[in-house]
Amino acid sequence: MKNWEVKKLGDVCSFFNGQAHERCIDENGKYKLINSKFVSSEGENFKRTNNALSPLFVNDIVMVMSDVPNGKTLAKCFVVDKEDTYTLNQRICVIRSNNFDTRFLYYQLNRNKYLLSFDNGENQSNLRKDDILNCEIFVPPLPEQKRIVAILDEAFAAIAKAKANAEQNLKNAKELFESYLQGVFEQGNKNWETKCLDDLGTITSSKRIYKSEYVKDGVPFYRTKEIKELSNGKNITLELFISRERYNEIKKSFGVPQINDLLMSAVGTIGEIMVIENNDEFYFKDGNIVWFKEFKSLDTNYLKFALTAFVEKIKNLAIGAAYSALTIEKLNKYQISYPKSIEEQQTIVQKLDALATETKKLEAIYQQKINDLEELKKSVLQKAFSGELKTAKVIA
Repeated sequence: MKNWEVKKLGDVCSFFNGQAHERCIDENGKYKLINSKFVSSEGENFKRTNNALSPLFVNDIVMVMSDVPNGKTLAKCFVVDKEDTYTLNQRICVIRSNNFDTRFLYYQLNRNKYLLSFDNGENQSNLRKDDILNCEIFVPPLPEQKRIVAILDEAFAAIAKAKANAEQNLKNAKELFESYLQGVFEQGNKNWETKCLDDLGTITSSKRIYKSEYVKDGVPFYRTKEIKELSNGKNITLELFISRERYNEIKKSFGVPQINDLLMSAVGTIGEIMVIENNDEFYFKDGNIVWFKEFKSLDTNYLKFALTAFVEKIKNLAIGAAYSALTIEKLNKYQISYPKSIEEQQTIVQKLDALATETKKLEAIYQQKINDLEELKKSVLQKAFSGELKTAKVIA
């Protein structure tokens, strides 16, 4: 790095802001609108417009200036690859320079540590013009820039290929289990019964709990968030409670979930299923969660797998334009097939549990591989801008 100068971005690059396009969106428009969703999806998701309020040129680097709730877009960059194709939305900026190999500058800026760590004390992270122009960057000789870009391109192509393979393996593992699961319940057996859910048990919800009834400590009160976490074996952070007096009142007059009852999320995130396995006391939000009880001819875990097998079909029963909602009336008429023998149901559950366990192990392996590859990309970039990158073999 002895020949590398360090300069502020504003000393070697020009900066341009995008403009708001909200009133000129046209699905048949000539120009793709670059916004944070466009950049985060690497150009896959976009809107169109016929108004190029902020025209762009080949080799322009665009950067997201405001974060989103999931925190994955701030300082993320995209390199413009075609003339007369894009226009720029607000809170996205252009960085333009003739002093750099474009991809060298892109690699150096994309998710830059200084820009990512910048804190302006606001609820939403926002970069301003001066914040970006004060970012220090390395300016090595152009041949050195090109050498590093060639190595990074080769390394990242190999990483992308390995990541794509891991993602496909992850998808295959999930689809294999889902295919087997659906096969069990679609093929069934000629001796199995087929009935509507309301012929097999009771589907209901909870008594209404108002915000004024929440207390700081007492009996846990679950929403979809907690049901989803528990159904996926995760620890929960309890946030809401109701008083023991209110809980006992509901328990006496209406009843509360018991061992072998089943709860399923029914609003927004549909199909998260939790089987009640112990006597821990809790209550749950009406409307958001559906309560299956008194299904005496079914093993509860068999019912869980039967519902999981057709969760996409169940989601299609949902109504509501603003958000997805699954009604008890629709569920009551949903048909499932099942062996008459509880023992045969439990045998099926044991096989599915074993396969689900193995599938989760594979998923964990492939997900860890994906995570490791992302960390490797960061490591390669760090080597590139600390003068340690000699060859693409660093990914071996």
